[in-house]
Amino acid sequence: MATERRGAPTSSPEERERNAGRRNALLALYEAEFGLRAASAVLERRIAAAEIAGAEAEWGRSLLAIAEERRPELDALAARLAPAFPLATMTRIDRSILRCGLGEVLHSRAATPAEAIAAWTALARTYSGEPARRLVNGVLGSAHREGAAAVAEADGGSEQ
Repeated sequence: MATERRGAPTSSPEERERNAGRRNALLALYEAEFGLRAASAVLERRIAAAEIAGAEAEWGRSLLAIAEERRPELDALAARLAPAFPLATMTRIDRSILRCGLGEVLHSRAATPAEAIAAWTALARTYSGEPARRLVNGVLGSAHREGAAAVAEADGGSEQ
């Protein structure tokens, strides 16, 4: 008799590609934190070396573009939502996770906000530990709620 595995539900191929793309964008942004090259150059180097391909590469590029283009806005939001944790004192990996996560939750429609928050929270747990997981979950959840409230307010205001 075969045994059935229980636990987390299996993810779709698209979700696995998005998760791999998230990880690749994160690692490129993290490497760029050391100041030797731009995050997009890091990602393109890995793509050229055939370490990353297909949908993973495209998803990583899109997330990285959001994080780089909107960095001042994302940093200001992170500072406002987590005033007890100044960005300048955060570890490089935590800053990178917050920038990518906020960028995806607020500016990407490829995945649901719940999926994005869960994925970035899991990456925080993997790369930084439980305190970072709680910080990332709280900041991304607050950003999503604020964004949803702003959209609801705009929708309600336009019907008058």
